[in-house]
Amino acid sequence: MVFEEEAPREGIEGSEQGEEVQPERPRGSLKDILSVIPPASSLKVREKKISEKRIRLKYDDSLPPEKAKINPRLASMLGITEKLEVVVARRHRFVFLAIQDEEVDENHVHVNPDLMEEHGIADESIATVRPYRGTEKLGVRLNV
Repeated sequence: MVFEEEAPREGIEGSEQGEEVQPERPRGSLKDILSVIPPASSLKVREKKISEKRIRLKYDDSLPPEKAKINPRLASMLGITEKLEVVVARRHRFVFLAIQDEEVDENHVHVNPDLMEEHGIADESIATVRPYRGTEKLGVRLNV
């Protein structure tokens, strides 16, 4: 089998020959054109939401045993709206109604001193605070 090649025809426009007409490219370097497109890493930015934070417990005589004062920025960062859970040394777990107060330092949570002393927890003790997700009683030590 012998195939014959077609000779190019002269004088006929390119659209009749089957050639595709390419669209005009924007002028400028390719680097300048691509600088408008954001990198893929910036499109999928994930904020790391913390679920708990280590803080210090501070005694406050004005608080009832079932309430605790927390800074509003710390509460919003942790997602605390109504109740908070405080864990001291992985042994003592307490649940309190959250009172948001601007005067409280961001690294402190104010609690009732009588309740804490009853369970052997000193002023300025380090504890973990997190939003509460259970159904236990308020201001009562939970079995851990």
